[in-house]
Amino acid sequence: MKPSRDIARLIGIMAALRTPGTGCPWDLDQDFASIAPYTVEEAYEVADAIARGDKADLRDELGDLLLQVVFHARMAEEEGSFAFPDVVEAITTKLIRRHPHVFGDARDLSPAEVKALWHRIKAEEKADRAAARAAAGLPPREEEEGVLAGVPHGMPALTRAWKLQARASTVGFDWNDARLVLDKIREEIGEVEEALDGGDKAQIHEEIGDLLFAVANLARHADADPEGCLAAANAKFERRFRGIEAALEAEGRTAKEASLDEMEALWQAAKQAEKLSK
Repeated sequence: MKPSRDIARLIGIMAALRTPGTGCPWDLDQDFASIAPYTVEEAYEVADAIARGDKADLRDELGDLLLQVVFHARMAEEEGSFAFPDVVEAITTKLIRRHPHVFGDARDLSPAEVKALWHRIKAEEKADRAAARAAAGLPPREEEEGVLAGVPHGMPALTRAWKLQARASTVGFDWNDARLVLDKIREEIGEVEEALDGGDKAQIHEEIGDLLFAVANLARHADADPEGCLAAANAKFERRFRGIEAALEAEGRTAKEASLDEMEALWQAAKQAEKLSK
């Protein structure tokens, strides 16, 4: 079988991999739950390629992410739920429905009006789903009820905290000053200290969670993406720590052979060098 630019070839390859008897034992052994972590990982790989500006990697990573879609669709087809064409039809239907200013009569809208229209259509879709569940005799889904409805559980915790707080703010459950959030962070730090003194691991974990939630709230009030802020901090740590390793390597040593004081001095030197280079 030769490579191809046709999506039908990719779908066919996936079907061959999942064919009992002649397919790949690993692929045949997978299910939705076992593949889900790979789907999330591939999405992160796409984001990483974009952040690095590496278009060759981006092409490959988008292919890996597309494979995840095809994989899930194939497993759904095998159990009779839906197939890849149904996935395509669902998203094209949604895009057409949510863009009446492009595909319908709602023309010449401002960006703010487009955003408001998008949210109104999403609300209508949610109501339609709830009505369909009721008509089928199914109970309402908890995640589709209330102000916090629709914030996915699978997204990174910091981002989900940001979104939950943003939803709550729409009904006035919020501070109106970022400095008040700083006061809350100081309060949470005090509670972490108390938990550490008490030595209760469960309490320590809970209080650290509250602290992180408050920090995510501060990021939201500062109009900063908490996930992006932490990613930048991670990159900075990696860069400076590798600087420590490089400096020690120049002396013929490794980090394991250096004292904490030596590494701290090298860290401060790397930090100062970065400041001077800005």
